[in-house]
Amino acid sequence: MAISTNTKSFGTAPVFFTAISTILGAILFLRFGYAVGMVGFMGTLGIILVGHIVTIPTALAISELATNQRVEGGGEYFIISRSFGLNIGATIGMALYFSQAISVAFYVIAFTEAFSPLLDKLDLPAEWARRIVSVPSMLFLSVLMLRRGANIGVKALYIVVTILAISITLFFLGGTSYSEVYPSNLLSFRNGNIENSFFIVFAIIFPAFTGMTAGVGLSGDLKNPSKSIPLGTTMATTLGMIIYGFIAYKLAISASSDDLVSDQLIMSRIAIGGTIIIPVGLAASTISSALGSIMVAPRTLQALAADKSIPLKGINRIMARGKGNTNEPYNATLLTSIIAMVFVFIGGVNFVAQIISMFFMVTYGSICLISFLYHFGADPSYRPVFRSRWYISLTGFIFCTWLMFKMQPYYAMMAIIVMILLYIIISYLHQDRGGMASIFQGAIFQLSRNIQVYMQKKKKESTVTKWRPSVICIAQSTFENDKALQLLGWISDRYGFGTYIHLIEDYFSTASNKNAEQLLDRLIDIADDDNNAYLDTLISPSYTSAIAQTVQLPGISGMPNNMILFEFDKSEPDKVQPIMQNIGLAKAARMDICILSYTSHKINHKNGIHVWIRSIDFENSKLMILLSYIILGHPDWRKGKIKIFEIAPKIKIDKSRENLIEIIHSGRLPISPKNIEIIELDPAKSPKNTICERSKDAGLTVVGFREEQIKHDPDTFYGYDEIGDVLFVNASQLREIN
Repeated sequence: MAISTNTKSFGTAPVFFTAISTILGAILFLRFGYAVGMVGFMGTLGIILVGHIVTIPTALAISELATNQRVEGGGEYFIISRSFGLNIGATIGMALYFSQAISVAFYVIAFTEAFSPLLDKLDLPAEWARRIVSVPSMLFLSVLMLRRGANIGVKALYIVVTILAISITLFFLGGTSYSEVYPSNLLSFRNGNIENSFFIVFAIIFPAFTGMTAGVGLSGDLKNPSKSIPLGTTMATTLGMIIYGFIAYKLAISASSDDLVSDQLIMSRIAIGGTIIIPVGLAASTISSALGSIMVAPRTLQALAADKSIPLKGINRIMARGKGNTNEPYNATLLTSIIAMVFVFIGGVNFVAQIISMFFMVTYGSICLISFLYHFGADPSYRPVFRSRWYISLTGFIFCTWLMFKMQPYYAMMAIIVMILLYIIISYLHQDRGGMASIFQGAIFQLSRNIQVYMQKKKKESTVTKWRPSVICIAQSTFENDKALQLLGWISDRYGFGTYIHLIEDYFSTASNKNAEQLLDRLIDIADDDNNAYLDTLISPSYTSAIAQTVQLPGISGMPNNMILFEFDKSEPDKVQPIMQNIGLAKAARMDICILSYTSHKINHKNGIHVWIRSIDFENSKLMILLSYIILGHPDWRKGKIKIFEIAPKIKIDKSRENLIEIIHSGRLPISPKNIEIIELDPAKSPKNTICERSKDAGLTVVGFREEQIKHDPDTFYGYDEIGDVLFVNASQLREIN
């Protein structure tokens, strides 16, 4: 990000000329004839159209984003990082920077092709002959930018764009003997070997379309970025597409397929004075593209360094430093020149060119995705002066992703792996910086709202009888013991939904509300990262009023809450009385009721869950078994098993076993019959004593209860001191395990 005191002097023209000179670059002169020869005019036209299905949505998305926020230095990086967050932005920004830096080398090497007629006459190996031109050219370009900065680069752009326009005009005015005899009817054009060659040729041609965002990198030097970026970018993209189409047409009617494929400077045989003007035009286009890249890449690096996004702190400080009133990125330009020189000297840039195409695709796809998510999220703060359409941005994102794998699936995978590794490193070094939440939050809210409204409207039409828990827990002792929060996390891990509410007994006021906000922050901090329960606080003057409010709350999933969870510490038996007094409220809401009686001891998960079924509360049995199965699905319980006990009279032991086995089999529950134990009812022995004897080592013991039982036995929840945590369960109706 450029320093705010910069002198910003550029208007729309530099954006347009930087983009159009990069668009009409090396690929146009060196590879368009090859494309027409391989896939014919119609195939080349298809390549142009498919390529612009990516570039036009990206140009529109950039224009839109640039008019919604103040765009500072860094161009595409600034837009992405301020939308996706600094860590995501830095990941894409670093890939973008290396693509831009290596692009300088690519264009300089292509520049040497303008001298190929002369170089071929030298008695030197081809690579060394080309280095005679490429290395000094790179040195000259570097010195020019270091000494004079972007201002001289823009002035040079005007000169080379003029030469470029003249060479293309003379190409269109030229002709060949072939064009005089070949019919120019569109229907008579060769189609080439489209089926086998289209995406191969597309991969070669696509870098020609990547120049349309080149001007965005000048954002920090623009007087009015929100005007210049949309206008300059869309004009260059549109004009470039039109010129490409006409050049493909001219090539198709001017030379045979063999000549188009074999002669990379075929345009020089068509243009007026082509032996001179086309190499000069090629030189102008490539050097202008190199100028555009060497102006933009350092500004991307400077913005990354200003955000402290480069993993090395010292590099951040050095690269962020600018020079003069315009904050010219001198240090970043020097590093960019060194990187480019390395690749110029290596010379084998074809492999690298395909890799950087992938990174450009990632950048374009990201920009289109940002635009789509802003549209879908309907954020009222998103008010761009220039507006695209959500379906255009979505199309651009889909095509970017699809084309990456159609062009070069291996390079696409390499690019994605590199991006993931970069993100992991940057996120590790900058754990305090936000990720994608800011951009995805609006879309998630919008999607959630639409789904909940849809579910509510379709509720009466629904015939679905399958059950899953949507639990709401109300607790006061969160910060003394988090056993209830753990239990809700187990239920919410995969199969259920949970809302955990910490109750603050107080009257609502400014002070109590501020206290509630602080407690919620504490609650979020103490919750495990893998706890999927939704956390909240509630201010209410009494426990009863809090329950009355809680049972009326909507579920976070869109489905109504169907279960309430209470909790009390066994060491404080008086805490169970308020729960017993308010069970009627939960029953009035037709909710299943769970009451967790916990101890301070750590749970031994490997000892599993014991489920106790008695004839007096058999209607709870299926809910108890299903709830145990859901809890056991959490990774904490991976070594545990469910064991089912039933206390039955001797004459009903066999029948009880058959019934339980049938429940297990019909419900497809992973419970072995050997883990089902039927205990003979002993009238002289309390069921509580039996439970305490058999389940003293259980990780969790599940016991059923009935509302009527509480009225006749006030000690229903007492007498289990010899065992660990106990979950009491009451089903509002008989649940089916289906």
